[in-house]
Amino acid sequence: MTEEFDVIVVGGGNAAFCAALSAQEQGARVVMLERAPEDEAGGNTRFTAGAIRFAYRGVEDLREIMPDLTDAECAQTDFGTYTEDQFFDDMFRVTRNRTDPELCDILVRRSFETMKWLRGKGVKFAPIWGRQAFKVDGKFKFWGGLTVEAWGGGPGLVAAETEAARKRGIEVRYASRAQKILHDGFKVEGIRVKSPGRIYDIKGPAVILAAGGFQGDAEMRTRYLGPGWELAKVRGTRFNTGDGIKMALEIGASPFGNYSGCHAVQWDFNAPEYGDLAVGDAFQKHSYPWSVLINANGRRFLDEGADFRNYTYAKYGRVVLEQPGNFAWQVFDQKVLHVLRDEYRIKQVTKVRADTLEELAAKLEGVDAAAFLEEIRAYNDAVRRDIPFNPNVKDGRRTEGLSVNKSNWANTIEDGPFEAYQVGCGITFTFGGLRIDNQARVLDADQAPIAGLYAAGELVGGVFYFNYPGGSGLINGAVFGRLAGATAAADLKTNAGGMMAPIPA
Repeated sequence: MTEEFDVIVVGGGNAAFCAALSAQEQGARVVMLERAPEDEAGGNTRFTAGAIRFAYRGVEDLREIMPDLTDAECAQTDFGTYTEDQFFDDMFRVTRNRTDPELCDILVRRSFETMKWLRGKGVKFAPIWGRQAFKVDGKFKFWGGLTVEAWGGGPGLVAAETEAARKRGIEVRYASRAQKILHDGFKVEGIRVKSPGRIYDIKGPAVILAAGGFQGDAEMRTRYLGPGWELAKVRGTRFNTGDGIKMALEIGASPFGNYSGCHAVQWDFNAPEYGDLAVGDAFQKHSYPWSVLINANGRRFLDEGADFRNYTYAKYGRVVLEQPGNFAWQVFDQKVLHVLRDEYRIKQVTKVRADTLEELAAKLEGVDAAAFLEEIRAYNDAVRRDIPFNPNVKDGRRTEGLSVNKSNWANTIEDGPFEAYQVGCGITFTFGGLRIDNQARVLDADQAPIAGLYAAGELVGGVFYFNYPGGSGLINGAVFGRLAGATAAADLKTNAGGMMAPIPA
């Protein structure tokens, strides 16, 4: 007997759960198909640290989504503001004005209301005191427009959304890979599913694709991103291999966005091929603004202090991958060791330590030691020592006269002990995907909606190009997941003459 649901959600991460919860609150009978087994479920969301970017006007807005914030905590913290205009500015700046204006407008303007909606579903949030704020004169000051994370990080977010779905009668089927969209040439009719020992069809007039990008597929990475990308490590799940994109393209969906672009960061050079749930996000190495980055030729090759980490980390992985040997070393002077993020202290780290620069040069595997020492001497001579170091702001403490200058946070590398960390490229997600309209309906090659097909999350193209502001991925999945679920349910009601009865949220 063929099973039937109103809405079939393909995926098991944040975007998928938001789509399912949104459709269910409008009365739809929903099933979720998660390709991974339950112990690896949650898509890339499970591997994130859980930071979420959204627009807010001040601490009172933050207390709406974090009602447990105490007066004392608020008094000792400068959360600042992050207005919609600031969010827009960041999106257009880091994507070089390429982000689709209509999709970007939806993302930014619905970000705060979506956070409140998630809170209403039982998701809890907390300030990111440990990673996004430094204490100055006894008060924490946040920087970079990113202040909030899901309670328990990515795993906590998946757990909260899973519990919310189960409470509301949404079935999650694990180890269930969507193989094919059932389509009669005009409209969606369901999904073909492969589970252990069984292939079967689920009928349903609405399918929401939220199965992530193609970063887990080495062949697709190399085809779209270019030569060398098969050598990148995958930060997250091994199950995001572009299934949703491929299925949609097979029935005529329009590809859209930055297919040669991706979110890629500096990642421990000896990390495993795919993400490790036991380590989570800790293979990342994001204190590089306080370092100098050195390649195999012993040379610096980028501006480590061009901007706050939030606005450079997602593009610098690509730059490291392009270096000789596909690696670099982050080198730190003892003056900044105390501000390194927690991920530098894990056991699974590729690290060397030395009391002198000469000793350090000999320990940097794969690096031209003589060129390294020459480079550090030239760098030290170029640092503007008269400008004070301040990690909370773009402090203007820079180098002058180098072929590659450092714009901010330029400390000399002269006081041992020194530490260096070897990094490669870790790809997070790909930017190319499907074209959707402003209601999250997937469009065909003629840019007309494919009846019954919707999309959200990483597999939607057009939002991110070249780079992205930190924390935008989760809010992107939440905003468009919520929109896709609501649109799917509304379209069903329209097509069925309003027969679905709303279920209380």
